[in-house]
Amino acid sequence: MTVRTSLEKAAKSVLGAISLPTEGGPDILDTLQSEHEEVQELLGKLVRSDNGREQKSLLAKIKSALVTHTKAEERVVYDAVLALKGVPAKVDGKEGYIEHGLASETLKKLDKLSANTPEFKAAAKVLKELIEHHVKEEERNIWARVRENFSGEQRARMNRDFLAAKKRVKVS
Repeated sequence: MTVRTSLEKAAKSVLGAISLPTEGGPDILDTLQSEHEEVQELLGKLVRSDNGREQKSLLAKIKSALVTHTKAEERVVYDAVLALKGVPAKVDGKEGYIEHGLASETLKKLDKLSANTPEFKAAAKVLKELIEHHVKEEERNIWARVRENFSGEQRARMNRDFLAAKKRVKVS
């Protein structure tokens, strides 16, 4: 865990302690934030690793986390954003779907490559950069739409639906 991540988590903890809890439970955006941080940490380790066995282990963890996250997020968050009125929301939602597809294709490519090769390292770096770009835009654009258009209770419901949807996703 980076110093920045530790500070952000500490700040959230303090803010959570002094703010009123949501009646329906945790906010979907808090859950997504936590999962984004987890995957970004794993991707950093993958890119830095020079050990083939460790790379394959990290890739399996990343794949499991990303596949369940993206599929559930599409069903619960992106589809809700796509249902909003206005072209900008629809563009943001479609962009998210496309970027998830690119991440999925990159994961499939990594699965087929031999670990600790230049090709594997290049694909791992591309996946990390793709996810970083995607997370930055999602946290800015999609999350703004969620905050503007859904109440705290609705976001808590989205969180429950997201966690349930993750359990139904099959990782191959």
